[in-house]
Amino acid sequence: MRLRRKPHIDEKIKNFAAFVMPNEKLENINGRWREEFSDDTTRELHVELGTGKGDFITTIAEKNSAINFLGLELEATVVLAAARKVHEKNLSNVRLAVFDINHIEEIFSAGEVDRFYINFCDPWPKKRHAKRRLTYIKFLDMYKKILKPSGEIHFKTDNRALFDFSLEQFDLAGWKVRDVTFDLHDAEPPENIRTEYENKFSSQGVKINRCVAFLAE
Repeated sequence: MRLRRKPHIDEKIKNFAAFVMPNEKLENINGRWREEFSDDTTRELHVELGTGKGDFITTIAEKNSAINFLGLELEATVVLAAARKVHEKNLSNVRLAVFDINHIEEIFSAGEVDRFYINFCDPWPKKRHAKRRLTYIKFLDMYKKILKPSGEIHFKTDNRALFDFSLEQFDLAGWKVRDVTFDLHDAEPPENIRTEYENKFSSQGVKINRCVAFLAE
């Protein structure tokens, strides 16, 4: 469900201009993301597609201060919530942007990203909407161009139908998968970082699906 745009949301986001990327900056950022964070251009860049309210990206960034993190989210209201968390934790290794992932190739150069996270994206359950799913082959082909040869996609969802669909799409697009589980919390690894949706669904007894996709040589 699309969130309603609250009045003056853009003005509120400007209060976090130090790490929320304005549109004009995104237009000229491809190939220069590491410069945006620091002078250390050897740092990995990890991108979360659909950041939500920021629980995941702020927690993982706090635990991995030597990695740069970018959160892309379509809804400005949600980005504002994430921005407040970045501010509260004083995280210098996080950037956020209000952005439509359909245009992701416009803001990254080839091989610029080390890892994508896709956490509990919209399952678009109707068959006629399959092309909108973030694991549809069209998106996977775009990610492939942007990722380094050693790049990965870390994917989690509560929706088993979407997970099965995604495994098929990974195979069709020439990706391999590992660490496939249909019940992540049955033996939850200590490094797993839960999102706000993950906690919600798990508390309801819903099983969490997860896998890591990587580029086949």
